[in-house]
Amino acid sequence: MLWILALGSSIIVSLISFIGVLFIFTKNLNKLLLILVSFAAGALIGDAFIHLIPEGFEEIQNSRIFSLLLVLGIIIFFSLEKFLSWRHCHIPTSKEHPHPLAMMNIIGDGIHNFMDGIIIGASYSVNFHIGITTTLAVILHEIPQEIGDFGVLLFAGMKKRNALFFNFISALFAVFGTIITLIIGPFIHNFSIYLIPVTAGGFIYIACSDLIPKLQGCELVKTSLLQLIFLLLGILLMFLLLLIG
Repeated sequence: MLWILALGSSIIVSLISFIGVLFIFTKNLNKLLLILVSFAAGALIGDAFIHLIPEGFEEIQNSRIFSLLLVLGIIIFFSLEKFLSWRHCHIPTSKEHPHPLAMMNIIGDGIHNFMDGIIIGASYSVNFHIGITTTLAVILHEIPQEIGDFGVLLFAGMKKRNALFFNFISALFAVFGTIITLIIGPFIHNFSIYLIPVTAGGFIYIACSDLIPKLQGCELVKTSLLQLIFLLLGILLMFLLLLIG
């Protein structure tokens, strides 16, 4: 059952790569993306503080070790972004918002998706509830990211069919990450437990250094209010899942 749930979730996350084609020609796409980014940021923050941190601390019960693992998660995700050209981008390419080459985007996205798979596999290994909430947070984050990635590949000169294909191939690395985690997890004592605060640190980093900064700088009161509302709705969603669980 663990394998079915974890792999099923990572496959769903991989299929999100096709969502870009549905929105790429939508009018006012940037405004829509910023609302989705707000919701995703709230979900990641909510999952980290409402689900992952309490669950991880309850299992580890050592504040110093827990804090170090939390910081380690932030450092790992920072390092991926800095040294492996992992680029979380949720805005389509334009002259005002240029992107790196398509191949770099594919490689970076593959690494990112591989980490998502590890996170999903570790979360389900802890318990079903953590697995569901973490998968949902990942999905909400993936939607605006995959729209942006699809736009990058089209801007780089790829045909729609090729862009969808390569975007899906990079997304499949989530499945590989899940499989590896489920295989090595039983052989490493408390492997999944220790990954929970690392995941929380990663989610906090993504939300606060990558997503939220994209929401700043807006001078329109209506747009800013919408962003705040959807940020709070993302957090509220995670709180409601806690009540249901």
